Amino acid sequence: MGYRSSLEARIAKKTTRAITDFNLIEDGDRILVGLSGGKDSWALLEMLDVLRQRAPLRFSLIAVNVDSGYKEYKHELIASTCRDRGWEYRIQHTSIGEVIDDVLEANATPCSLCARLRRGVLYRIATDVGATKIALGHHLDDFIETLLLNLFFSGSLKAMPARLVSDSGAHVVIRPLVYVTEDEARVYAKERELPIIGCCCPACGDLSLQRQRVKRLILDLEREHPGVKQSMLKALGNVMPRHLLDARLNPSGELRDSVALRLAEDATPSLIQIAASRH
Repeated sequence: MGYRSSLEARIAKKTTRAITDFNLIEDGDRILVGLSGGKDSWALLEMLDVLRQRAPLRFSLIAVNVDSGYKEYKHELIASTCRDRGWEYRIQHTSIGEVIDDVLEANATPCSLCARLRRGVLYRIATDVGATKIALGHHLDDFIETLLLNLFFSGSLKAMPARLVSDSGAHVVIRPLVYVTEDEARVYAKERELPIIGCCCPACGDLSLQRQRVKRLILDLEREHPGVKQSMLKALGNVMPRHLLDARLNPSGELRDSVALRLAEDATPSLIQIAASRH
């Protein structure tokens, strides 16, 4: 069976490489796909289904949509789309929207809190349906935007892993679209005629000013220096701990000792300074 377009073939190649590089899918896996109804999660579900039919590994998929409780949300369209394409699915109705309204400060962007609450629901359902992995639709742009957001505004050097074991050890989260760009996911979802559905939250699509700025920065850099996004993604897999300042990455104490020596040198007048002060 051939791919239906050059775009599908390209995304399949990138997704397969991610699965291989990070050991994302194993024989016999039952994968819960977090399906929000947005372009990224639809593209992920479609692509995993394509690979499922071609891969030498046996694995099954179940799409799970977490309905936050907004009455305008088109959960029936998600259900009918999954039925029409023969995809196993489950829709979980929740009151996450009301919870967010109660606890979130005024003018705060709710997306981060909403994502954490929805993740908790996915963890619970994964146990209920016997899922061995939870697949999320984060793409290449999400990885590098998160890297820069943490670097600029949180004082931490981190992004997100392609494979993550939960703190309890009970769940494994995978992100097979790590090598796929946001534009590729968008065009692929449109090409496959998948319905893009907003979550109906009043703040849906209202990105924080920080994330907007980072998106613009990356876009400008990519225009001026094509390939800069790939370079940033490559950097996430090319970490040199000895060239950073976190002493925890140097258990031998080499970094700690070198920093202490440098601080001592900065605080101690040099022989030249002493000689000059005597004249």
